[in-house]
Amino acid sequence: MGSNTVHLLVVDAHPGARPLPAHSHKAELRLAELLDEDGAIGPDGVNRLVATITDALQAAEDKGCEDVLPFATSAVREASNADQVLARVRDETGIDLAVLSGAEEARLTFLAARRWFGWSAGRLLVLDIGGGSLEIAYGMDEEPDAAVSLPLGAGRLTAGWLPGDLPDPAEVRALRRHVRARIARSVGEFTRLGRPDHVVATSKTFKQLARIAGAARSTDGLYVQRGLTRKALEEWVPKLATMTTEQRCGLPGVSEGRAQQLLAGALVAEGAMDLFGVDELEICPWALREGVILRRLDHLPAERAALG
Repeated sequence: MGSNTVHLLVVDAHPGARPLPAHSHKAELRLAELLDEDGAIGPDGVNRLVATITDALQAAEDKGCEDVLPFATSAVREASNADQVLARVRDETGIDLAVLSGAEEARLTFLAARRWFGWSAGRLLVLDIGGGSLEIAYGMDEEPDAAVSLPLGAGRLTAGWLPGDLPDPAEVRALRRHVRARIARSVGEFTRLGRPDHVVATSKTFKQLARIAGAARSTDGLYVQRGLTRKALEEWVPKLATMTTEQRCGLPGVSEGRAQQLLAGALVAEGAMDLFGVDELEICPWALREGVILRRLDHLPAERAALG
């Protein structure tokens, strides 16, 4: 359960093999935009969340799932009424949502990227823009040497800084300054570790930015190499800043639910690439969900041995 969507990913998975997607059930809630001025998820948001989880559980049952790994990210983690929301979900659905910390999000996303690209990829710098936060992780192994989560999600920033349909230029400049100042505080923690061999980006935001910049469509398959250059991104940011949400919806690969957030996400991506000195990055089709699944699969042999 992310800040933008509740997503059930059904996979055929067992230790020693890659998880194969079998079914996807997704509903857009954009919880990051439904927080009230006290930082709480309002009654309507909680009701929609419970209903969506109920639907997802039914879909999981219909598909014959043997195990469910439910987790929530920053929208619930940072809500002032998180405990009440979790209790309501548990009481009405029977599901205990595991709330991941920001550092856990970054580490699990890094694990997914490492498994996708393999050991030969060397030192990875992984960037993930979600609805509520930006995760950054760096390392040589499956566990990153450095990992941070910053409150720079595309949904959060859109709701707080770019509330109108057609962005005000002064608001865009203010958000750009805010994003870069926040990222700059963390850059030294990573650059002291040396230059990465590969810079990798995950998440819907990066995928959509790569698509409008000319990358292959999602329908072309997981194994088509996709990338995004800083030059292309710098050309697109001013264009996005002059477009309405409806106009952004007409761009290739941009979904209606994400169109309003695309400018904020682009400003975060541009700031991160600039401050980390990244000219080009590679898009990884695996992200947090796959990281959670992979970590679970890693633990299965030990659990079975303990039982048997």
